[in-house]
Amino acid sequence: MSGGVYGGDEVGALVFDVGSYSVRGGYAGEDSPKAEFPTTAGSVDCKDEESMDIDGQTQPIIKDGAIKKRYVVDTPYLTFVREGMELGTPLKDGMVEDWDMFQSVLDHAYKKYIKSDPSLHPVLMSEPAWNLRQKREKLTELMFEQYNIPALFLCKSPVLSAFANGRATGLVIDSGATHTTAVPVYEGYVNQSAIVKSPLGGDFISMQCKEFFEDERIEVVPAYRIASKEPVKESAPANFKEKELPNVTKSWKNYMSKLLIQDFQAATLQVMDSPYDEETAEQLPVEVYEFPNGYNREFGDERYRIPEKLFDTSLVKGADGSSMLSMSHVVTTSVGLCDVDIRGALFSNVIVTGGNSLLRGFTDRLHRDLQSKIPANMKLKLIYSSTSSSEKRFSSTERRFSAWIGGSILASLGTFQQMWISKQEYEEQGKTVVDKKCP
Repeated sequence: MSGGVYGGDEVGALVFDVGSYSVRGGYAGEDSPKAEFPTTAGSVDCKDEESMDIDGQTQPIIKDGAIKKRYVVDTPYLTFVREGMELGTPLKDGMVEDWDMFQSVLDHAYKKYIKSDPSLHPVLMSEPAWNLRQKREKLTELMFEQYNIPALFLCKSPVLSAFANGRATGLVIDSGATHTTAVPVYEGYVNQSAIVKSPLGGDFISMQCKEFFEDERIEVVPAYRIASKEPVKESAPANFKEKELPNVTKSWKNYMSKLLIQDFQAATLQVMDSPYDEETAEQLPVEVYEFPNGYNREFGDERYRIPEKLFDTSLVKGADGSSMLSMSHVVTTSVGLCDVDIRGALFSNVIVTGGNSLLRGFTDRLHRDLQSKIPANMKLKLIYSSTSSSEKRFSSTERRFSAWIGGSILASLGTFQQMWISKQEYEEQGKTVVDKKCP
């Protein structure tokens, strides 16, 4: 069905991968997604008889005496200074929580990037390995009823990441924005009883950076607040004039500050090869970072100390180290919960994915820590797409998009075409068909 012909044109299946940081979407068989935009969406209350210019189009508000919500999706519209816009995410713990917001995100992907009628394309969609049955069924209902798609398939993200790396068996460690998970995949199926999660991810590192800035009295001033600035010498106080702004919400201010902190993370942070040692860190190269307000300074040992908390949880302030699992402990705990016969196959196929794993030095340190923890008779192999040393501020497409790429490969295979849930099957069996056909 993914290669169906409509009106003389070959129409391909679509692949959607909705993560806690961004949404990826595009056509099966392609190397990278057509769409990538933040999962975060803004909501604006609109009174009746008003109209709002959102996403470049005026949307009339239905007159029924009630206050209506309009959602704002994608970077150019989220970062525009808009009075009273609250920001949020449709996901909670990787699963869809706010269905109206989720639908607005999908609407945007179809309208701006896919630019084709949803009823023409089968859809393969990724889902977290721990997704609940009722949420899977509701998603199935939404796609068939609201978008009138011809066929659907839901597939676990770790399985897709394994396929993207040419493996049917392996341990997928996915370090994303909100958490890090280790999920064993054996012969294309997830071992549900051995899924291990840790709250340490990209957002945790952003929070640590924010605390460091507060301790050092470095003011985080996003570019939207700056009207003009004067050049300053290194470590001298910033000299800038603030813009006059409308009344923006706290959630929007926090989002804009977080974008700046994420840029700082990508530009300066690095994981040490061995456990953090202050004397050693002081000998390592420093990085200069200039903030939008003109303030700039060198960052030395702190650029190693902040990400060290991913690997040594005893350094996390105010937290019991035993309550949070480090990167290597997530892997060893998950493998330890699996059958002893497959542990060797998992350790020799540790697939590293997720945007947070792109921190410089992350994979080298993970390999070193795991090597010291696993039994001597076990072979350890980490599988990941590497980033070159010249690629300091640019992330690797393969690691960020691995679940999407796996879906792109899977949905374009000839042998996969019998796996789809067709519209006819949905109409005959109802939304529970997803539990029978999608493992």
